[in-house]
Amino acid sequence: MATLPGNSLGAFLRSRRERLDTAGLDLPGSARRRTPGLRREEVAQRAGLSVEWYTRLEQGRGGAPSAQVIDSVADALLLSPAEREHVFLLAHGRRPAAPATAEPGLDPRFSRVLSGFPYGPAYIKTPAWDIIAWNRAAQLVLSDYATLPPGERNVLRLLFFDTAARTLLTRWEDEAGLAVSTFRRELTRWGATEQATRLVEELRNRSADFARMWEAHDVGTLGEGVKHLAHPVAGHLALWYSSFAIDDEPGLGLVLYTPDTDADLSRIRRLLDG
Repeated sequence: MATLPGNSLGAFLRSRRERLDTAGLDLPGSARRRTPGLRREEVAQRAGLSVEWYTRLEQGRGGAPSAQVIDSVADALLLSPAEREHVFLLAHGRRPAAPATAEPGLDPRFSRVLSGFPYGPAYIKTPAWDIIAWNRAAQLVLSDYATLPPGERNVLRLLFFDTAARTLLTRWEDEAGLAVSTFRRELTRWGATEQATRLVEELRNRSADFARMWEAHDVGTLGEGVKHLAHPVAGHLALWYSSFAIDDEPGLGLVLYTPDTDADLSRIRRLLDG
């Protein structure tokens, strides 16, 4: 199983330290600071560690820290639950009992599941975010996956390389940032396969936007929410999206969009009937 390149743990800790808002932390001289963030010695003090030890940790020279140390550093940096999980995985390399493979198989029953959402775009993605199954609503509303070569049916490639996909999302910057932060978290959770590692390097080399978002070291989760689309035929669409893990298929995920209003449902119906 491949790992993410470089000192991922140290880079992540440094990124959280440098962007932490010090307001309310009662630090000496914090009111006079011109830039946000904590100094290394301040993190070490808050975590109950020596400055030397914490410095070695950021530089990747301290070995694997204990769970207690990780908890202390996470508290010192005010990490969110998603960020705390991420730093544990980076430090200990914890993975699910049954890691996902690079190209998991697709159970035929999934096609029946997707067809059960006639007016809700839905697709199934792999740990590398390749789209391996979709319904007709997804093909008409999101992208015509059937016309793409299998290697191009990838959520991130479409987001950063496809002009139509970029113009479809009315809040592209926010959506792309969320996708990158979620992808980073999932890579750590399921393990960075060779395929996923190559994808990251390709995206970093070909897209300045992806490189900028990737270097931010944000971690998040798709969860659920509303996406606003500017569809070239149906017009404005508001779709409530949810993402689900698929039991017994580690790394595979179902992403489902449902019309947010009756008007959105009517627009999708007309698109499907057209």
